[in-house]
Amino acid sequence: MSILLSILFFVNIILAVVIIFFERQSPSTTWAWLMVLVFLPVVGFILYLIFNQNFTRKKMFYWADKEKIGIKERTEEQIKTIKDGTFSFKSENSAAYKDSIFMHLVNDGALFTQDNDVTIYTDGREKFDALLADIKEATDHIHIQYYIIHEDGLGKELVAALTEKAKQGVQVRVLYDYMGSRGISSHFYKELKQAGGLVEVFFPNFHLNYRNHRKLAIMDGKIGYVGGFNVGDEYLGLDKKFGYWRDTHLRTEGEVVHALQTRFILDWNQASKHHDIAYEEKLFPHLPAAGNVGAQIVSSGPDTEWQQIKNGYVKMVNSAKKYIYLQTPYFIPDESLLDALKIAAMSGVDVRVMIPDKPDHMFVYWATLSHAGELLKAGAKIYVYENGFIHAKTLVVDDTTASVGTANIDPRSFKLNFEVNAFLYDEKTAEELRYAFEKDIPLAREITWEEYKKRPKIIQLKESVSRLISPVL
Repeated sequence: MSILLSILFFVNIILAVVIIFFERQSPSTTWAWLMVLVFLPVVGFILYLIFNQNFTRKKMFYWADKEKIGIKERTEEQIKTIKDGTFSFKSENSAAYKDSIFMHLVNDGALFTQDNDVTIYTDGREKFDALLADIKEATDHIHIQYYIIHEDGLGKELVAALTEKAKQGVQVRVLYDYMGSRGISSHFYKELKQAGGLVEVFFPNFHLNYRNHRKLAIMDGKIGYVGGFNVGDEYLGLDKKFGYWRDTHLRTEGEVVHALQTRFILDWNQASKHHDIAYEEKLFPHLPAAGNVGAQIVSSGPDTEWQQIKNGYVKMVNSAKKYIYLQTPYFIPDESLLDALKIAAMSGVDVRVMIPDKPDHMFVYWATLSHAGELLKAGAKIYVYENGFIHAKTLVVDDTTASVGTANIDPRSFKLNFEVNAFLYDEKTAEELRYAFEKDIPLAREITWEEYKKRPKIIQLKESVSRLISPVL
């Protein structure tokens, strides 16, 4: 026993040295891992191997420097014209956010488009009915990417629709994340493949880091979907544990679809073994103006230097003059975002955050409450959604700008997962998202600062422990 303990002690020291001197992680993350190793010597070692593989990052993500397919020249032109003041903004609202647009262009190559139409879905059945209808109308290709595709009623409904299109000669490609969609049988996609459909898996192992959390769908390069819904019966509100599933998803038309297409192709080619997608004009057809919504598709992940989506959130929060409405299933912001929200609240901005009352991860839930308490103290309003489970990842500011996508407010989404968000610069769209938030308020319970201060000691303990380890959750 003494020899075993000595070995464990030695291994912990080696891991501590690796974490401190080689990982170069943030101080909060470093301290969180050191605490786990000290207090859970055996379990901590296993958790480190499962959750923390930063040392393999450079070997894994070899596509980081690939040029954006087909739009590189246009992003460079936009950067140049915004710099010299000659860029033609079609609305004063978009022009007011030219610094945010410029930031996403420079750091993510996120092309700014101004001719888009956006439809917002907050109900799973309505979203998937629309998606299935668009799939039915596709004539050339269908690209589907989800973190989770369950082998249940909705999953089978989607795959059956895709199989039918493949039989008609439409090129169908499906990309799913191995960890998120674990448990799928080997026969689930058999008929689709026999019909000519192609299926690829992202990162096929049980590592919990570096998962592809994106949810995209593109039909014929003309219609695109992005948002929070995965594919499964629970997203239709059919899971008794979670009840009604409240999420937010976008259906888009216009040139923004080209950016969604680009994102899919890059992810597909990374996962593909034999079926890489080459640039073809039919994948990026000429699209007439569909509306007047300004939009950028912003990606982030461990393959990039900057936390683009988080930086976009911070920029939006700092721009707020009237209100900030945020919906998220997990609220574990880093110091930059938390401070920005607190400063906004203390400056008189109406800051409101809506979180679930039904946790799907206990430590994350208690850490969420802890950070929400800080906002309450600064004067923000916190709502706990009680009509089921809220999974929306939505930020809307001042009826002028908004973001909808796949990124949660937590370190995993900001640093470790591959995410994608639509940043929208349009009054009408922002107003619709504000209205959706306000429609949820009667279905939620507001937590007051006085109530929060009176929470039981056991809850305070749970929050404290969860917050300490929140950087590695």
